[in-house]
Amino acid sequence: MQHTVRNIVMAILMIVASGVAMAIHPTHRIADDGPAVVLENMIPLAFGDWKDEPQQTGQIVNPQVKETLDKIYTALLSRTYVNSAGERIMLSIAYGADQSDANQLHYPEVCYPAQGFQLLKTNQASISTQFGEIRTKQLIAVLGLRTEPVTYWTTVADKVVRGSKETKLAQLKYGFNGQIPDGLLFRVSTVTQDTDRAFALQKLFVKDLSIALKSDFRAKLMGL
Repeated sequence: MQHTVRNIVMAILMIVASGVAMAIHPTHRIADDGPAVVLENMIPLAFGDWKDEPQQTGQIVNPQVKETLDKIYTALLSRTYVNSAGERIMLSIAYGADQSDANQLHYPEVCYPAQGFQLLKTNQASISTQFGEIRTKQLIAVLGLRTEPVTYWTTVADKVVRGSKETKLAQLKYGFNGQIPDGLLFRVSTVTQDTDRAFALQKLFVKDLSIALKSDFRAKLMGL
């Protein structure tokens, strides 16, 4: 009897050890199971009251150095959109096919200060769309005379995660199945002193975009 129990315990420990090893060193990338993510094709150049304004793209401040971007991210998109009132939203999306520990997304709370910005405010928020709610974070970054209210969220696979704890738990979930999830950082920002208007405008922009996206693109970009 004791011999049988010992064998069962050993078998369970072996299974657990195998699962832990797989979680620590997953081998299969989820991104390889589907079509390549081409952000330029996923995001329309015009939707709702918004249209792309290519000549303004150079004004976007990218809060990461190029070497880090090239290492971590598979695809990047930066655009400026303008509405009929002349209000502008800067859109930046960074997608990584490999969201393992060594290639995790870099959060704006870290990257903006690394580029000389001061963060005056950071808080959790959400955007309600007709397809569901997106859990977001908001921050206000200041560099000299430039004030930039920012709304962003991150995903692991097809789920929005908020903060490093949720990100790690999501990674472990896939890791126990031997999978390496993909992920992205979706950021909208505005250069203005009127931060309340900026955050309201960013919510409207995201809602309008959610309606314009194809359903599979909406799931990938917004977790909806």
